[in-house]
Amino acid sequence: MSYIENYNQWKEYKNLDSSLKKELESLSEAELEDAFYMDLEFGTGGLRGILGVGTNRMNIYTVRRATKAFGTYLLSKSKAKERGICISHDNRYMSREFAITSAKVLTKMGFRVYLFEDLRPTPELSYSVRSKHAIAGIMITASHNPKEYNGYKIYDEYGCQLLPDEANKVIDEIAKIKDIFSVEESDNMNNIEIMGQKMDKEYVDNIKTICLNPNLPKNFKVTYTPLHGTGQVFFPNVLKDLGYDINPVMCQMTKDPDFSGVKTSNPENKEAYDESITYAKEIGAKLCLATDPDADRLGVAVLHNGEYILLTGNQSATVIFNYIVNEHLKRHEDLSNDYLFTTVVSGRLCTLIAKRHGIKVETTLTGFKYIGDKARQIEGKGHYLFGYEESYGCLIKDSVRDKDSLQACIMLCEAAAYYYTQGKDLYDVLLDIYKEYGYTIEDISNIGLKGIEGKKKINQIMDYFRNNEISLNNYEILVKEDMKLGTIYNLKTKETQKNPLPESNVIKYHLNNDCWFVLRPSGTEPKLKVYYGITGSSEEDARAKLSSLKEQVLTIINQI
Repeated sequence: MSYIENYNQWKEYKNLDSSLKKELESLSEAELEDAFYMDLEFGTGGLRGILGVGTNRMNIYTVRRATKAFGTYLLSKSKAKERGICISHDNRYMSREFAITSAKVLTKMGFRVYLFEDLRPTPELSYSVRSKHAIAGIMITASHNPKEYNGYKIYDEYGCQLLPDEANKVIDEIAKIKDIFSVEESDNMNNIEIMGQKMDKEYVDNIKTICLNPNLPKNFKVTYTPLHGTGQVFFPNVLKDLGYDINPVMCQMTKDPDFSGVKTSNPENKEAYDESITYAKEIGAKLCLATDPDADRLGVAVLHNGEYILLTGNQSATVIFNYIVNEHLKRHEDLSNDYLFTTVVSGRLCTLIAKRHGIKVETTLTGFKYIGDKARQIEGKGHYLFGYEESYGCLIKDSVRDKDSLQACIMLCEAAAYYYTQGKDLYDVLLDIYKEYGYTIEDISNIGLKGIEGKKKINQIMDYFRNNEISLNNYEILVKEDMKLGTIYNLKTKETQKNPLPESNVIKYHLNNDCWFVLRPSGTEPKLKVYYGITGSSEEDARAKLSSLKEQVLTIINQI
């Protein structure tokens, strides 16, 4: 349908939700087109969009249609209704309502539903799917997006987000629902089981088993903030139970959908730590931990030489992985059948550490669903050791099949406790790793391009890089990988190989001196992401190279 046809369908629906009807009547022509010109798309993190009226928005009708389609897709699987579906949500506006309406749609279809009593973390949702032997899971969250957003993640029976081939089947079912207002709900709650503290305890007890040195001295203070999100439910208590001196940032320990106590809900941004660092200075804390609203990602600031230094996702993952590997080596364990999983946009230090010690390394596309699926594939063949993304997410124990910031909190605190006994903080350890493996630095440019025109611009930029040769001063382009075309092109030999990764709109340039950059449209936000990886002889050298590469790539983009 055209956006006018979609708009008219909503305008003429007599029982339209009153708040959405009021919004509909207030929209300008341009706003109407943006709200109705397309259906909200499944991206890297499922559905994610601005709350509001329209087919391109998150609202009860788009959620009902997605749930009906997901349920129809699941009906082809054995005993799907009996096995049931687990549902959780975060602290955002409409999250509880979307969770309940999803449950009601599914019970109308005859499914058993396991619904959490209140907000719970994404990794616990993943764990609960596996624990309940459920057929699927739904997580209502927009992760770290601004407060105007919400989202809808769908999980398979292994607790992993749906891979594209399966998600496309759900999308096909969505397309079959021509009347978005035709989806029915059940008022009978008898087929809905409420989950709460019992599942919390089971999940936490399982995750606590990742500890490698539980008896280390823990005489240092740590601040923790959930950034108003799901980590507030039990994260501080878990860390206290393990002996850590955890000090929550109380003004951010509330279920506030406005995120009024934080400048940003994204732990990748330094502004997210303002209150934490202020509090840390008051009490003399050595670490500041911050988890995003659905608690699958962890950010950390480390006190080093009197200053709090923020570690990137690549850096914190490197410190954690290095600690895990060294602890296993101390026990003289054979790691030759262990696996590290990383992504095409993640830093290379973990890979270098793994290869030095004979650990198998596999690289996936961006999106932790690919790592979760790899964990399933090696069951009975190898041992999952660690997986991570540059976007502040990692996983240590694969009883969860998504990023898990509780696991990251526990292992990062344990690593800190160990290194403090050696007279080092975590940043000291990172510097030691640089000395041993080379100084690497990563960065990202987020180019915001909203709406219809923004989407066209992103496609235009990607098409330019896909179809044209580029040149860079002081850099030699060695290889160009195009995951959409499925090619790996060697610019020296002029040979083209088949790319083994699944099709995705991603282009990666491999440069000389172990440098690289990647272009990738975000799957969760209206932006183009450009990732950079640099190897230098020192921090100063690496930063100078990074500045030069960023400037040149962004100049090309701005001229398109």
